[in-house]
Amino acid sequence: MFFFTRYPSSNLLKAYFPDVQFNRCITSQMIKWFSNFREFYYIQMEKSARQAISDGVTNPKMLVILRDSELFRALNMHYNKGNDFEVPDCFLEVASLTLQEFFRAVSAGKDSDPSWKKPIYKIISKLDSDIPEIFKSSSYPQELLRN
Repeated sequence: MFFFTRYPSSNLLKAYFPDVQFNRCITSQMIKWFSNFREFYYIQMEKSARQAISDGVTNPKMLVILRDSELFRALNMHYNKGNDFEVPDCFLEVASLTLQEFFRAVSAGKDSDPSWKKPIYKIISKLDSDIPEIFKSSSYPQELLRN
């Protein structure tokens, strides 16, 4: 699900987890999980942007995440451990844009401001995609493995 949405609302989570009995605590925990997923994602992006700068990259458009890149492998391994799901192209596009935004910010020295990441978060939060209906199925993992 993280490949499509990094910032799910509680209503979206409820729609895609119909077998979960939601209460305030469970909803809060699921939101927290996505927060942790985002934290890992953004840490990887910042690390990769800083590495690109130290490698001498000067054009952020050169930073494109492809399926054979090390950054993609790290993200895929974290969010798709069993490799049960083919990562959608839209995620690669969002991840590339995220990396480029981190690169621009660090290159411009914006990381000296304690809240330097907030503008990046605002950009990325607007890039969530529609989640395929198959994710609503309570038998989703089995269906996916059969396909």
